[in-house]
Amino acid sequence: MQTIKQVSDLTGISVRMLHYYDKIGLLKPSTKTDAGYRLYGDEALETLQQILFFKEMEIPLKNIKEILESPQYDKNQVLHDQKELLSLKRDRLNELISLIEKKMKGDQRMSFKEFDMNDYFSALEHFKQEHEVEVVKYFGSVEAFGEKVEHMKSRETEIAQMAIKEFGSIEKYTEAMKNNLHNISSIMDGFEIIKDNKDDYINKANQLTERLTTNLDLDPSSPEIQAIVKELDDMVKEQYKTLKMEMGENYWGLMSELYSTKPEYIKINDDKYGKGASKFMSEALHCYSK
Repeated sequence: MQTIKQVSDLTGISVRMLHYYDKIGLLKPSTKTDAGYRLYGDEALETLQQILFFKEMEIPLKNIKEILESPQYDKNQVLHDQKELLSLKRDRLNELISLIEKKMKGDQRMSFKEFDMNDYFSALEHFKQEHEVEVVKYFGSVEAFGEKVEHMKSRETEIAQMAIKEFGSIEKYTEAMKNNLHNISSIMDGFEIIKDNKDDYINKANQLTERLTTNLDLDPSSPEIQAIVKELDDMVKEQYKTLKMEMGENYWGLMSELYSTKPEYIKINDDKYGKGASKFMSEALHCYSK
């Protein structure tokens, strides 16, 4: 058994953070002394190592906890998946380092292959091959899933641009997608919950948008308008929480751009809420995202 201080020295994780892991139920000590001091055995240390692997892939703690507590959790399979993901991350970082070194040496050629979607589509293909039961259950057939992937490949540039705008990088977007596939059963259950309550959701969204666009002469950055956007944000975050999916850090920045540049969005919003409503909503969301 090791004390919490010894574990902290061994792993580089602060004692305070280990206390937090215990508090949220992510990593419990193996036992406690009569005086209440935490002690960690080999099994707890092995779990901590798994947590560190997940953290290296920038997976949020709440998602790590869900994975470790899942009835489908398979330690060996998780290690296999972690190895694959970390290998992909290593390869991508090596490519980026190589590109930077070339630029430092004066190479002026432009290269964008380091930012392609190969890892994203490879993960989808891996899921199709290794999880046929889930593919058939949720997508109808392996063939139907394959058709969806091919359709996405035809929109690769569009998806890549969206991924970078919403998540900051294709890598983060890909990791979020892999996490979604890992938790697909919970996500599909979440969709059913949302489907059963879709009328309430739509009504609330419409009410908030109507309040947001009641007076288009107001300053979109005003506290009054930003408070309504905060309500929208809370509502959408609740949906993502139900789905157990990750919301991109720049979700509202992306929506702001869609409302100001996409003709279909502009037409729908202006027809429903008044001329200039889409631009007003875009500016309000842009202020909020900042």
